[in-house]
Amino acid sequence: MYEARCLGDALVVAVNSDSSVRGYKGDLRPIVGEDDRMELLASLEFVDYVILFDTSTPVPLIEQVRPLLYAKGGDYTVESLPETPVVRAYGGDVRILPFVDGRSTTSIIERIVAAYGR
Repeated sequence: MYEARCLGDALVVAVNSDSSVRGYKGDLRPIVGEDDRMELLASLEFVDYVILFDTSTPVPLIEQVRPLLYAKGGDYTVESLPETPVVRAYGGDVRILPFVDGRSTTSIIERIVAAYGR
């Protein structure tokens, strides 16, 4: 996330609401609730703003905020993101930041289950 801050003047982090996470990760997720996730992110000195969104993608939020640079971390490609056409339509740029293997909540849960079972 620090890499994203280095790309621009301000870093706005969009956080999926608990209900949107459940929509694509299942009823047992999220492990950490939206309030705690937002508080943790807001406490980082390089994060300027934290915004919660309650849709399946951040597209409606992007249409409102219209960032000049939209950065996404993970193992995505620019072409695979539904956000890309929206950002490019108003002249913005999309960047994919390096994925840090093993640090996602999903991979941590998988390691715990592998070590201790369900």
